[in-house]
Amino acid sequence: MAEILSIENWFTLVMIIMLQAVLGFDNLLYISLEAAKVEPSKRSMVRKVGLALAIALRLVLLFILLKAIALFQEPLFTMNIPGIIEGEVNFHALIVLVGGGFILYTAIQEIFHMISIVDHEEEAEKSRRAVPVAIFWIVLMNLVFSFDSILSTIALTDVFWVMAVGIITTGIGMILLADKVAEFLERNRMYQVLGLFVLMLVGILLVSEGGHLSHLQLFGYEILPMAKSTFYFVLFVMVAVDLVQGRFQRKLMAERKKTQALAMAAKRANLEI
Repeated sequence: MAEILSIENWFTLVMIIMLQAVLGFDNLLYISLEAAKVEPSKRSMVRKVGLALAIALRLVLLFILLKAIALFQEPLFTMNIPGIIEGEVNFHALIVLVGGGFILYTAIQEIFHMISIVDHEEEAEKSRRAVPVAIFWIVLMNLVFSFDSILSTIALTDVFWVMAVGIITTGIGMILLADKVAEFLERNRMYQVLGLFVLMLVGILLVSEGGHLSHLQLFGYEILPMAKSTFYFVLFVMVAVDLVQGRFQRKLMAERKKTQALAMAAKRANLEI
């Protein structure tokens, strides 16, 4: 009981929840993107079921990492082609590399799909995913997103109930917010582009981190991880540019409408004369 009432444990719990919440935002973007590929009537269910399963598997992953964290750092295989590629890939690095690569591929694919000159409604119908498939990808990518956050959680404390409550609390928050994020993106379609570029940035972050964990060298150059400060700075700049661009476009539209109204008024005046 004294351990549960400890101020240190409660402070750590708040820190874990804040950490998980910050790291979970890009996860919500991916979930919204994946759920949009199923029938509209089933999207909310897919998001909630996928996240509920992901929370349960996060707790399993937490337990596994606590018991066998050293095994995740053992090299799985080495790559040694002097002057081209060198490095040692462990399980942790492999998860981060593959997950980051998949997120990067998905974001780029969706961006090209968005700017292509096709009937998007018809394309959406053709590319509909079955509910189990969408849930599978949500759960799998949720685990990829959560891997580093769980390692960070383990670094903050060794008290299991604090870690578990932090993960469950954040997971419930994500379930409650998932529909709202998806609805916001649906109502404000212009922010979907921003969301895709944020996901692409997350993919680059994960790939660079995976390369660093593998001590990867390409053509003699070491792969360095993107600093979190750099990531958040670029994210801030992207959001700021998007907001300024949106306001500037609205200003141009207002000026165009004003010009058209003046032109119409002048035309009517000439007709009356």
